[in-house]
Amino acid sequence: MTVGQRRYALGVLAVVYMFNFIDRQILAILLPSIKNEFAVSDTVLGLLTGTAFALFYVSLGVPIARYADRSNRRNLIALAVAIWSGMTAISGMVANFWQLALARVGVGIGEAGCSPPAHSMIADMYPPERRSAAMGVYTLGISAGIMFAYLAGGWFVENVGWRQTFFAVGLPGLLLALIVRFTIREPARGASEQRSDSGDQPTLGEVWTFLARRRSFVYMAVGSGLSSWVGYSIIFNMPSFLTRSFDVGTTSIGVWLGLIYGIAGGIGFFMGGYIVDRIGRHSHRKALGFLAASTLLATFFNAGVFLSSSMFWCLLLLIIPSIISNFYLAPVLGQTQSLVSLRMRAVASSLILLILNVIALLIGQPLTGFVSDALAAAQGTESMRSALLLVSAVGLPIAALCYWAAGRSIEQDLARAQEKD
Repeated sequence: MTVGQRRYALGVLAVVYMFNFIDRQILAILLPSIKNEFAVSDTVLGLLTGTAFALFYVSLGVPIARYADRSNRRNLIALAVAIWSGMTAISGMVANFWQLALARVGVGIGEAGCSPPAHSMIADMYPPERRSAAMGVYTLGISAGIMFAYLAGGWFVENVGWRQTFFAVGLPGLLLALIVRFTIREPARGASEQRSDSGDQPTLGEVWTFLARRRSFVYMAVGSGLSSWVGYSIIFNMPSFLTRSFDVGTTSIGVWLGLIYGIAGGIGFFMGGYIVDRIGRHSHRKALGFLAASTLLATFFNAGVFLSSSMFWCLLLLIIPSIISNFYLAPVLGQTQSLVSLRMRAVASSLILLILNVIALLIGQPLTGFVSDALAAAQGTESMRSALLLVSAVGLPIAALCYWAAGRSIEQDLARAQEKD
């Protein structure tokens, strides 16, 4: 691939990831309206935003990644975009809560085919010393998607309705699927590192055993799962928290959270990859130590956010953890690609996403809703504030410890990456 083709492909993949998170995150700004229409609890909403989506997202991610490691990854991504976009549009046609849950299952099925093949393509386009920064560009799609979901979603839900919002964000994805299929080139495996691809694909058991013996991978997977649990809990439940604790309208919430998560979050995703690439040129252990320190620091700023009695200070303080708590993702994804052989990359990505999303969505998000419901009798409308404070205080320090522990074995684990080429 030429430099221009590589940059174009990375840009389009970032847009794909943006649509991925628009369709995933639009639900957050719609939750208050859905809760009112269907009269469901925070626990049930946690199951909708977490379990309904993640159950098939995580279970199908591995077999789809197996297919990606032996086939055309671009075509797979195009098909995935079409599926999740169509299911998002269908979400606006549901007649009851359970139909909505099934539609979200469909979104999860489609989105399972996005990141593992995309990570594998990026690893074949960019060498290890530039890989975390490239992953940072790709993960900018998260913040851009969240920003669009909040900004557009807040206006749409108040002026058009929550059902029409699903149509507005779902249907354009069908055009994007065609752009992916007909304008991106499939990179040669191993091209970025001049590594030779034998063409033999290890079994799933071999990949799992290979990674399970890399302690750095295990610690990074658990740490990123805990970081994502806190991140998803705050992103999904922040509109509910602000509505209940500060009596703010949906449009205002959408504007402020959209700007904070879009701009500050984007800075965090990109700078995390950029800084870790710079530090990692001299020491991968120090790079993971940096992630541990920034994650721990985010805990204290989150405490300020959820202990604030003023919405102004709450949102102002939210800017800092929105940056530093996102440092972890691009480096963890980039290092995972560097830890394995060429035909393991998509499966390795799917396995870390499996662990991450089981912790963050399948278990964590419903748990956050359960804690809020459990505190509601004593704290009333302030229960979500306490739940988010507790989740952050528990999850982030343990995640920081995991990143620090991963740094102790990362150098020797990276040295063994080519064993199965």
